[in-house]
Amino acid sequence: MPIYEYRCQSCGRRISLLRSLSDESPLRCTACGSQELKRLISKVAILKSEESRLESLADPSSLAGLDENDPRSLARWMRKMGREMGEDLGPEFDEMVDRLEAGESPEEIEGSMGEFEETV
Repeated sequence: MPIYEYRCQSCGRRISLLRSLSDESPLRCTACGSQELKRLISKVAILKSEESRLESLADPSSLAGLDENDPRSLARWMRKMGREMGEDLGPEFDEMVDRLEAGESPEEIEGSMGEFEETV
């Protein structure tokens, strides 16, 4: 059975539903119960080896268009690199990129979030 993705027009959540082609029951948002769902185009996964991901990160063209003085440019680059890594980098990363996209400077973000501690 295929999995379809929808955006609830009532609560705004993105949901995934497992549906058979013969299932004609009404669709409902799993969060709020609304039937106001809009079908989305699902993302396609492309499998890459770790080696090919690292090669693409090392390519100097990946820095094209990066303006280190523009927080929004940094945010675009960070999102791109996050996608290339193929892993969830956690809520702190998402918050930092969201704030860069909003125009906050890296110094402001670091001051309010503190430095991330590395555990060895």
